[in-house]
Amino acid sequence: NHLAGHLYSPWLENRPIHFPAVALIVSGGHTELILLRSAGKVKKIGQTIDDAAGEAFDKVSHMLKLGYPGGPAIAKLATHGNPQAFAFPRPMATSGDLQFSFSGLKTAVLYTLRKLPRVTAKNKRDVCASFQAAVVDVLTQKTLQAARRYGARTLLLSGGVAANIALRHAFSSQAAKAGLRLHVAPLRYCTDNAAMIAAASVFGKPQPWQRLTAEPNLEIE
Repeated sequence: NHLAGHLYSPWLENRPIHFPAVALIVSGGHTELILLRSAGKVKKIGQTIDDAAGEAFDKVSHMLKLGYPGGPAIAKLATHGNPQAFAFPRPMATSGDLQFSFSGLKTAVLYTLRKLPRVTAKNKRDVCASFQAAVVDVLTQKTLQAARRYGARTLLLSGGVAANIALRHAFSSQAAKAGLRLHVAPLRYCTDNAAMIAAASVFGKPQPWQRLTAEPNLEIE
């Protein structure tokens, strides 16, 4: 299960996990919150209702002609931009549930770019910084809401977007303020890799390999 691989990739830090825990899996195709009562007892408690966060990064990168994948390109320019230059929305940050939405944020960036007389290098840096700040705020706020709701002791962060340094710093800062332990997938294990699947197999049900069939759309229920 691809998502289970991301879920268990923080275990590759080789540090003990304290339960209950709330995990954020954030990638190009997924943005999901998972509650772990124990290592093997997991339940999905929130997800995006439209675009995944990584997909939004890719689409904004395309608007700015920065190439693919969009996450690293935007993060690089964002380090030299002003995260308060553009007041982009924080979709569903205060919705009261644990769902995400990034299509409106992507559209807000598009409209902002259309209103500019011309898109300068400085505009690009500021758009990247402001857009990234909005995504990081929403992901962090929602995960902390879930942690409070379920009395979590630990936060887990994984998936391709978990390689984003601004997101890692925000999680570290907010977890410390909330008195929560934090386990983030090591950078080399954020994108798809075999090690994360091996980690997931530790907690899976053993199956003879002869009986296995490919199921590319497995979910965490």
